Amino acid sequence: MEKATLAAMYDTHRDEFLAALRQVMAVKSVRGQQAEHAPFGSGPRAVLTAVAQLGAAYGFKTAVVNDAMAYVQWGEDDQHYIGIVGHLDVVPAGDADWHFPPYALSEKDGRLYGRGVLDNKGPSMACLIGMKLLKDAGFQPKKTIRLIFGSDEESGSNDVPLYLASEAPPEFGFTPDCKFPVVYGERGIVNYRITTPIATTSIKQIGTIAGDQTRDHVPDKLTVAVDGQPITANGIRVPTNAPEKGVNAITELAKKLVTEQLVTGELASYCQWLIDSLAEKHFGEGLGMAFEDADSGRLIVTPYSLQKTDDAMTLGLAMRYPVTYHEADVSKALAAAVPAGSQITIVRSMPGVLHDKHDPRIAQLTQAYEKMTGNDGTPVTTTGATYAREMPNIIAFGPSFPGQKGIAHKENEWMDEADLKLNMMIFMDAMIGLTERDPTRLETGA
Repeated sequence: MEKATLAAMYDTHRDEFLAALRQVMAVKSVRGQQAEHAPFGSGPRAVLTAVAQLGAAYGFKTAVVNDAMAYVQWGEDDQHYIGIVGHLDVVPAGDADWHFPPYALSEKDGRLYGRGVLDNKGPSMACLIGMKLLKDAGFQPKKTIRLIFGSDEESGSNDVPLYLASEAPPEFGFTPDCKFPVVYGERGIVNYRITTPIATTSIKQIGTIAGDQTRDHVPDKLTVAVDGQPITANGIRVPTNAPEKGVNAITELAKKLVTEQLVTGELASYCQWLIDSLAEKHFGEGLGMAFEDADSGRLIVTPYSLQKTDDAMTLGLAMRYPVTYHEADVSKALAAAVPAGSQITIVRSMPGVLHDKHDPRIAQLTQAYEKMTGNDGTPVTTTGATYAREMPNIIAFGPSFPGQKGIAHKENEWMDEADLKLNMMIFMDAMIGLTERDPTRLETGA
């Protein structure tokens, strides 16, 4: 279909789309306590029911698989299908102040706000409504399309094995949970816990380090007592795969403790190591591991947690390494860079993934992107982690456009409505291309 036709379809059905999006965003689908028929908590399970009910109302075949993932299917072939795999679970709203209700859809000056509007409820619902609009317009795909909605992507993608235990994997497809253009490779990810012994006489200079410290974002505020007086370090919260866009409160705290001479001895030396190795050194240069390659660029390193015990400091460190390197390369370099006596433990390991960027089906997605945007669609790699690592035959495609980085997982999560509209148009054209066009005979505008 022509770009103008798809744009008009969105405009005509805008209110219907926003109403459906509002419905799923109202579900607080943050991972919670496991319960019967709710492996990831009541919120993630409830949102699967909500999207399945919407899909059924639109006339599609639907199911919830092992209480972990829901699907909305157009076509009858359950074994051979194009899969579009989004997720409806979200990260918590966090402690930062929101200008809009976190678990609601808000609009202001052409921008949509709310937890999940970008990551990943907005793009996932754009796929659902886009598929409905194609159906209502009379398009009939020659291959089954199955939209798959996950409920645990933010906490490790433990929903995917539960899905695959009962269902055949897609033959090919994409997850709208990364960036444009087509992402043919994802860097390896490894998280470390580095425990460094500090003499009790030195470490007792500080109290417990308080603040929001989880692996998905750079900490933006940490507080610790020094000689009974609270010391606060402020940063700017961003996702851990874009640390250069923010300010890390861990290294800010280390700077404050050292420059203001608030601590001495072994603890001061440890803080100086944090500064020398990690402060504003996001690409491994401070640790002697400035790895990079032509496909994916530079390694990224992000400290995301700092805790103390009676006799040690423990640092959480996330690494995203280039696709042509291996976890062993990173671990070896790190072992040579940490303070003497430190113990290194791997707490998360996700090998990279690399697809053939010349695959004709990838070319179909490239064509949809270029046709709708007019931009260069040369396939790229990413620092992020998506369902493409867990679900067979899936690559990442959307929703963020070039230059848009570090928006998700923050307060006042947003997405411009114009971008969400463009997402829907791209996804609709991709559905047509993957199920209708001959991938060996690509023609611009076909």
